[in-house]
Amino acid sequence: MPDFSNAVVSLGSLWKRATATGQGGLLSGIDPSSFTTSDPLRLWIIQMGIIIMMGQLLSLGLGKIKQPKVIAEVLGGILLGPTAMGRIPGFTQHIFPAQSLPYLSLVANIGLCLFLFIVGLEIDASIIKRNVRSSLFIALSAMALSFGLGAAISVPLYHNFIPSSVKFTYFMLFTGVSFSITAFPVLCRILTALKLLDTTVGVVVLSAGVCNDVVGWSLLALAVALVNATSGLTALWILLTCLAFVIFLMWPVRIPLLWFARFTGSTENGPTMFFMTVTTLIFWACSFFTDIVGVNAIFGAFLAGLIVPREGGLAIALTEKLEDMVTIMFLPLYFTLSGLNTNLGLLNNGTIWGFTFAIICLDFSGKFTACTITARITGMSWRESSTVGSLMSCKGLVELIVLNIGLNAGILTPTVFSMFVFEALILTFMTTPLVSLLYPPERRTRAAVGGVSRASPGDLDEDRSDHKFPMTEDQPWRSRFTVVLDKFDHMSGMLVATQLVCPPSLESPLSTRVSDKMKMPGFSVDTLRLIELSDRTSDVMKSSAVDTLIHTDPLLSVFRTFGELNDIPVSLSLSVVPHDDMPGTVANHAKRYGSQLVLLPWLSPSSNFGNTSEGPSGLHSPNPFEALFGGSKHTGKSATTIHSQFVRRVFAESKADVALFIDPAGTGTGSARHIFCPFFGGPDDRLALEFVVQLCTNPRMSATVVRMSKSSTETAAVERPLLVHLDGKESLDMPDLAYQMPVSSNVAFPDTVYGQTNAEMQFQSETANNFLWGRYANSQLPYDAPSSLRAALSRIEFSESSSPLPLHSAIQFASAHKPVLIVVGRSRRLAGEDHTSELHQILKERGSVGQDVIRKTIGDPATAFVASGCATAVVVLQASNVDT
Repeated sequence: MPDFSNAVVSLGSLWKRATATGQGGLLSGIDPSSFTTSDPLRLWIIQMGIIIMMGQLLSLGLGKIKQPKVIAEVLGGILLGPTAMGRIPGFTQHIFPAQSLPYLSLVANIGLCLFLFIVGLEIDASIIKRNVRSSLFIALSAMALSFGLGAAISVPLYHNFIPSSVKFTYFMLFTGVSFSITAFPVLCRILTALKLLDTTVGVVVLSAGVCNDVVGWSLLALAVALVNATSGLTALWILLTCLAFVIFLMWPVRIPLLWFARFTGSTENGPTMFFMTVTTLIFWACSFFTDIVGVNAIFGAFLAGLIVPREGGLAIALTEKLEDMVTIMFLPLYFTLSGLNTNLGLLNNGTIWGFTFAIICLDFSGKFTACTITARITGMSWRESSTVGSLMSCKGLVELIVLNIGLNAGILTPTVFSMFVFEALILTFMTTPLVSLLYPPERRTRAAVGGVSRASPGDLDEDRSDHKFPMTEDQPWRSRFTVVLDKFDHMSGMLVATQLVCPPSLESPLSTRVSDKMKMPGFSVDTLRLIELSDRTSDVMKSSAVDTLIHTDPLLSVFRTFGELNDIPVSLSLSVVPHDDMPGTVANHAKRYGSQLVLLPWLSPSSNFGNTSEGPSGLHSPNPFEALFGGSKHTGKSATTIHSQFVRRVFAESKADVALFIDPAGTGTGSARHIFCPFFGGPDDRLALEFVVQLCTNPRMSATVVRMSKSSTETAAVERPLLVHLDGKESLDMPDLAYQMPVSSNVAFPDTVYGQTNAEMQFQSETANNFLWGRYANSQLPYDAPSSLRAALSRIEFSESSSPLPLHSAIQFASAHKPVLIVVGRSRRLAGEDHTSELHQILKERGSVGQDVIRKTIGDPATAFVASGCATAVVVLQASNVDT
């Protein structure tokens, strides 16, 4: 009977013998690590803790060199086995006694079935369709050559290490399958870690990996059927039964399951409890059937994952519910069991090591040569082709499953098993550094089709980077906007911000909309939804299912409905990228779509002001255990700090103007119909003034604009540019020396890098300040200025104010109008005033200290307004660093 069923039966017999002894526990003097059939849970918990700790400790070091976590888990299992720690007297007998292994094995096999179910969920036919010809050509040619080389090396291996009681055909079949397999799940993690998912190489390798995975599992099922059959006729019946079962699942089961998912609303709102229950029953029924017919339970689990509907991202939602428990607990158990069967000490002579290196060389050369040549034939460059060959040679978990099945079936001896485990470890370890060497970031080509960024069909998806929407002095309106969405917390603010920038013609009655829209040609909003790509299986699946997610993502659905209700032309895009690549994605998207202004959201920092329980700069106290137990690279940072890094990099990389919308209350600014804009000077403040004028084209908006200046006799009205913001009291996490020299790549919080300023640039900026102020405040408009501009200026009250404490005066002006929307420049370049000392005084007065992270992100004036709490919302603008 197969192993899975045997484990269940043996545990059932042990349960019958269970007694209620030893309930006193540790207080009765009982050793908690002693194994008893009446209470196996205690030792199991100890085993689990040791296994997880070993894997996590190894992954800390291996993760630094971008090795997949599977390397650490496999290595941890080997170290816990007879290779290393098993040599410690009493370790194996005390921690992993033979009597406890059936319990460990049962849980590990349950986890393995769940993992194969997730692998089935991960396989999407649409991945193959993207590059069906090249992927099939690469996968099948590599498998054919690798299988041939495996069959060739199996001859000397059989004669030297395998007993004659084992049929040579069985051993040859397992060796060939081991050579031809590619670890698709590990491959996805490597592509994610190396940021290759949206490259030409990544798309081709994913497609070829899926093909390889399906064919490889089919070959393994064939091998298991042949081994378990008592005769050739029995093997034929097993194969025919499995084929009939696959057909039964793909049509009579899959189609009703899709109907059932729609009926329960699972395709729209995620899997319901009822759908999860039915899916779980189908999953275990499939595992049970394939196990009793003589294949293996894992094949049924794999087939169950294949038939789960992909509609509405249902497979992704199911994966999110299962992956953490499987990855953290179940898989390390399987690796440990494999490690307990691996004894590298058996590789103790030259002959064995010679065969081991021969296995490594032949396995790698077979995959590398076949994939490189076939990829080159399909039109890829030699560099890209060799990278494909390197990636396809990855082994990892899948080969370990093959080897363990062969070992349990008696096809492989412990020596040969250890040789192949060592080979799988080496080839998986080689993949990342070899790919980094062959395909460095500067040589990578982004996929033209099949990348991770998509625009919804029917939207404006062509490249509009060369489209010109000029802004004249008479009508400096911005008509093309990019709105960035990444969290539900930002939705209310972004909806209000979009409503604000809409021209008044789009808010007029329906009867006048057609004619009024001509007043602002080319107006549109491009919405970019950002999803962070991590090493989770569900995130990798999202990167391959962008075309589906763009129609089902809740944030985009809300924004689509908002556009339809307000008659706003909205195009939707979705991008699944690593967190470090998000700022560049925003900048590239804005450039591609010809956006004139990027609207960014900001996590409400108001709760951080005055909160002394947090550390400096609004940081929460870091949790050291999160870093040890799989914490992300953001561990120890507050959400505000993480988001500030993203915002600053967008400021630095964007070639378009950027507006940061700060909504301290988190409820939007629907009641704020008055705008206050302090004008200190500089390109950012000039942009803020122009933005206020554009907002006031809406008849419902009014504004107060005050030109602020410092009246101190000790400090000139305009500081020297090289001295702006350079105060010795500032923290060094983001030095403002960016005004003098480029910021090095190892700075924790990268800021906008501007070119060195001089007296001529400062004079030109002052001249531009005076010209723009005179044009708007003194109504120095040409006679043919549009009526909309004159109407906007009529709703704005201009004045000038001189004070030794201009920020305090600006706060008083803003407090006179509540609710009020404050529009201010970021003023991190060519600023008209240095507010460092006054801002420190304001923060001290408000009990808000250590806010350098926020200050260096949104600028001194905006920090003062947010800290004072006088604003309903704040819009911080930065002018593009091009021709300003």
